[in-house]
Amino acid sequence: MNLNHYPYPSRRHLVVGKRGAVATSQPQAALAGMEMLLQGGSAADAAVAMAIALTVLEPTSNGIGSDAFALVHDGQRLYGLDASGHSPAGLSFEAFAAEGRVPTRGWPTVTVPGAPSAWRALHQRFGRLPFEALFAPALRYAREGFAVSPEVGRNWARAEAVYGPLAEACYQPFKEVFLPGGRAPRPGEVWQSPQHAETLEELAKSGCESLYTGPLAARLADFAADTGGYLTRADLAAHRPAWVEPLSVRYRDLEVHELPPPTQGLAALIALGLLGGFELGRHPRDSAEGLHLQIEAMKLAFAEVQAQVADPRFMRLAPSALLDPARLAQRRGAIGERALFPSLAAPQGGTVYLAAADGELWVSFIQSNYMGFGSGIVVEGTGIALQNRGAGFVLEEGHPNRYAPSKRPFHTIIPGFLTREGKPLGPFGVMGGHMQPQGHLQVVVALADYGLNPQAALDAPRWQWVRGRVVELEPTFPLHAVQGLRERGHEVVLQPEWAQFGRGQIVLRHGGALLAATEPRADGMALAW
Repeated sequence: MNLNHYPYPSRRHLVVGKRGAVATSQPQAALAGMEMLLQGGSAADAAVAMAIALTVLEPTSNGIGSDAFALVHDGQRLYGLDASGHSPAGLSFEAFAAEGRVPTRGWPTVTVPGAPSAWRALHQRFGRLPFEALFAPALRYAREGFAVSPEVGRNWARAEAVYGPLAEACYQPFKEVFLPGGRAPRPGEVWQSPQHAETLEELAKSGCESLYTGPLAARLADFAADTGGYLTRADLAAHRPAWVEPLSVRYRDLEVHELPPPTQGLAALIALGLLGGFELGRHPRDSAEGLHLQIEAMKLAFAEVQAQVADPRFMRLAPSALLDPARLAQRRGAIGERALFPSLAAPQGGTVYLAAADGELWVSFIQSNYMGFGSGIVVEGTGIALQNRGAGFVLEEGHPNRYAPSKRPFHTIIPGFLTREGKPLGPFGVMGGHMQPQGHLQVVVALADYGLNPQAALDAPRWQWVRGRVVELEPTFPLHAVQGLRERGHEVVLQPEWAQFGRGQIVLRHGGALLAATEPRADGMALAW
């Protein structure tokens, strides 16, 4: 039986509730969030419990060694949380660039993991339940095991081909934990990780401080020293998550909010700012005319972001300058009837996203190991898979995102949030490397220009710009749209692989109700009560 084969159309329905709602890419993680709400916890408690559970349930995209970001609305104002980590202080540019290109695996790609600090920061500010209670579902899954879901199993099998051949000593703990018996667990097989459980228990007891100044920090630093790594106890102790001011643009009757650099949230905002100058709604949904405008706006936004966005301390232009109406108007003038040919390509990556609401608090949360399992390095005896977020740097001299020690790299992961006249509508997000701002754009357009409900907005066929004039479309787009784009100079590729188009979640306020929607391209679940 093939658990990933669906010969007939299937569809998800919008989930409606009154008191609380959660949505994420794994059903067991959604259940973890709902457990917290039913125990009297806040949406922040639910979000953190889901995030912790996802490090066990979906290790193909995130882990304890991830970075994380969040947007939180308390009914009065919107808060931004940046928990991304810095590159090691002792890793020089020469060592980082030793192979003449940006590394994608191994110790040079590892930055300080920020996700546990995000869990702690969210709980300290917005939590109600005891911090240790948020770990209970994840501990249960790690100790007792869980059946691997179809999409996770499919991605795990792909990772086997990437990480399995890696022979250096630093990669052996990864194989012991994630390739038991020399292979990836298959969909439906039960996988458990006692090491993961022990580490989560230590994090719960220490308020996650163990990873930054305690025993787990020592184990990570010692393993790095023994296997050619660069992270030290000083690097870990220096990490601090930061509460930051979100960025926003008005699009139709919505305010769309994203996090500032080093994330690529600006790409979504710039593209929406450009599109705001067109009457997109006069073009039929899924028409070549409307799609062309969206794709061109996205190309121009990526060009701005890839040239300018970096660790804010190193940027040449302030984010506000990139969103200046005069600058947007000037850029908008480049959009014509023919497809532009920018000399850049979109970045890659993999991520988990989750949304939670309790009627008083709304949370948009994202965490990621970047490329699949990340660096391929697991700290021996802990189950901590370390991200490869350092692969987000560039080597180009003079570029604000050029690698340097103690610097945060460009980040693909972006949580989104919607308000109307300053009042919270709710969290939304579409994970998946370069698809994230493209997915945000498409969801907002579906909601604001075409009046789709949240589930329909996620169900809608997606496109993604890849490079140059190349744009991939899901095969469910109408033929007239494909032909119309080709006539405008787009190099259209029909891409049947649904994983290429990201995975989204949405929770929105609608009158006195909460509407929850989850991605049809993933294993996920939305729950409300």
